[in-house]
Amino acid sequence: MSIQASPEVKHNTRVLTTAQALGGASPAIIISLGGLVGQQLATNPALATLPVSIFNLGLAIGTLPAAWVMRRHGRRFGYLFGALLGVLGGLVAATGIYQQLFVLFCIGTLIAGFYASYVQSYRFAVADGAPDAVKPRLISWVMVGGLFAAVIGPQTVIWTRDMVPWAPFAGSFIGLSILSLIAMPIIWRLKKVSEPQTAQSAAVAASSAPAGRPMKEIAKQPRFILAVTAGVVSYGLMSFVMTAAPMAMVACGHTIGQAALGIQWHVLAMFAPSFFTGRLIQRFGVNAVTAGGLLLLAGSAVVALMGLGLEHFWISLILLGVGWNFGFIGATTMVTACHRPEERNRVQAFNDFLVFGSVAVSSFAAGHLLSVAGWELINWMVFPSVLLVFAMMVWVRGQRPPAAA
Repeated sequence: MSIQASPEVKHNTRVLTTAQALGGASPAIIISLGGLVGQQLATNPALATLPVSIFNLGLAIGTLPAAWVMRRHGRRFGYLFGALLGVLGGLVAATGIYQQLFVLFCIGTLIAGFYASYVQSYRFAVADGAPDAVKPRLISWVMVGGLFAAVIGPQTVIWTRDMVPWAPFAGSFIGLSILSLIAMPIIWRLKKVSEPQTAQSAAVAASSAPAGRPMKEIAKQPRFILAVTAGVVSYGLMSFVMTAAPMAMVACGHTIGQAALGIQWHVLAMFAPSFFTGRLIQRFGVNAVTAGGLLLLAGSAVVALMGLGLEHFWISLILLGVGWNFGFIGATTMVTACHRPEERNRVQAFNDFLVFGSVAVSSFAAGHLLSVAGWELINWMVFPSVLLVFAMMVWVRGQRPPAAA
């Protein structure tokens, strides 16, 4: 790892990347099986995808309590507690399948969503104590863990789905618990890193004033508004289109296997660019890479609108994945520049609450909109959101930089 950072920061990067590979497998398991289990257990077929939506809801609402736990007890304790929630969520979901209780299964996916809210903050934790210049590459390295998670999650499903013959798929959720348990000794190795001392941070430490500005003041910063908007649009659009794509493919006459392969290529495209996204940000700037990601998201919609052939769906999903990677890592890097060290937990949690709240809403809305409006309208909806972020970039660039404190 040729990154100019302290040994502690490099150590934490390895720890968090490994933890990301294990923790990031949980969403893949739930997204793969949540609808299938829902079809088995739900009395109303319209509720089949509810477990996946509840997982996303748990992820969104869990971000703020997770920040409170980490602010009070530290990153390592918080992540260990989060992994314990992962163990519990998998066991509750498996019990729901075994007992044929749809509500209990949904409670399990909700708890797993709480675990995911801790996992999503690994990308911020890796930047703790690191110089600003290397933060994009560190964030990218942790996101590489998602590439391994994209393999670990589906393989866990394949190897464990029939582990309990009289309760199909229960074994996969036991596997989710085991992956969470394996993550705990890895997380235990996380080290506390001191932030680089600056004149501003030294002044804050020396004063008797409360640490950190009010959230309202931070949220008013144009660059924070841009960072949140870029994150919401990048992740929200990706989730919106990705959720609808498999159903649209099957409705257009493609097979379930072809739809699954398209999603596999999409997930690989989401995380594979992480090997070099950080370098691109260092070379061309965070705004340029984020803008490139937004253009790729728009390009994905253009390809999808050109036809309904298998190649249109697959190319569109690959562009959607790469666009998400550039846009989301860029937005994450922007957020790290909007807060002081003592403010990071609150600011990062508020950002994630908004971002993953949008993911929950988009996953709820995608299926309904596809059924009433069609695949074409879903893709047309991409363009206004992308244009909004570009307009905000122009607006922020025209703002005066704040006076030095």
